[in-house]
Amino acid sequence: MVTLDVVHPLSDFQQHAASHVRRLKKTGRPEVLTVNGKPTVVVQDARSYQRLLEEVERAETLVGIKRGLESMERGKGRPAHAVFARLRKKNRVPRAA
Repeated sequence: MVTLDVVHPLSDFQQHAASHVRRLKKTGRPEVLTVNGKPTVVVQDARSYQRLLEEVERAETLVGIKRGLESMERGKGRPAHAVFARLRKKNRVPRAA
């Protein structure tokens, strides 16, 4: 788990934005910005954010696969050929030669 241990006041970020952006790009770690001492927003560089989105998508995919496998183990599911045949019939798609 990533901890958000880099905490700065929003006013400091505003006054020294360039140095914060350099640090964000260099470290790839997010920063927590506070207002009146309370955590308010998290900022991070675009590359790190994109990696985060990709990791979330990968995790969601794995969860979906796991659910599907568990469903099949419980006997709930249909063979792929039967599903594809039903979809071909429903959408009037001819069988490939």
